[in-house]
Amino acid sequence: MAGAAVASLRKERLDRFLFFSRAVKSRTLAQKFIEAGAIRVNSEKTVRTDHKVGAGDVLTMTLHERILVWRIVDPGTRRGPASEAQGLYEDISPPSLPRAQRSPYEAAIAERPAGAGRPTKKERRETDRLRDGDDD
Repeated sequence: MAGAAVASLRKERLDRFLFFSRAVKSRTLAQKFIEAGAIRVNSEKTVRTDHKVGAGDVLTMTLHERILVWRIVDPGTRRGPASEAQGLYEDISPPSLPRAQRSPYEAAIAERPAGAGRPTKKERRETDRLRDGDDD
């Protein structure tokens, strides 16, 4: 019972936790990610790689164009297998949006069949007319 209490009080550096939890491939990438301001700890932005996190802290980050919200269960002691890494946090992220609702810019891009190649000059002018609303 005393071991569980010590584990809940233990804190780990933020860059090491991201590495242990397999959010990033290396500690160097974790440090760059944190210094870029792409992560929040308990709703506060941090750029310190040595920020201490422990059980109960909530991390909010954007990875691979997706918002991730993790509640830390255990700060970890090593980078183990993926099954062990998933036990370090509880994923409380909002569900991702369907592809059609992600960005208005993606919706504006015309679909082309695979292997159709680049548009011809005529097709490009037609696309520009649609975007600009010109009916010339």
